[in-house]
Amino acid sequence: MPPHRSTESPFRNGAGSTALVAGITAAVFAFVPLIGDLITIPAGLAAVVCGWVGLDRVDKGLATNHREALTGAVLGTAALFVVFVVFAATHSAGG
Repeated sequence: MPPHRSTESPFRNGAGSTALVAGITAAVFAFVPLIGDLITIPAGLAAVVCGWVGLDRVDKGLATNHREALTGAVLGTAALFVVFVVFAATHSAGG
């Protein structure tokens, strides 16, 4: 009987891929009024955290998706920044 060959990748690319999906979601919903904040904040935070984990795995040689992890973290950070700016503009003390 031939030995069992695994078709799974030895790399752990899940965190970087999750960061990319969450970052895209956060970036899209950052510009949707009202309901967008409820989706953007958790998705943006998830993108940033998963992006850091993915980049750490790339540095350790456990993952191969540097671009996905970095893009997800950047999109998540940008989306959170947009939500913060909109919140600050709409809730200003002088307004």
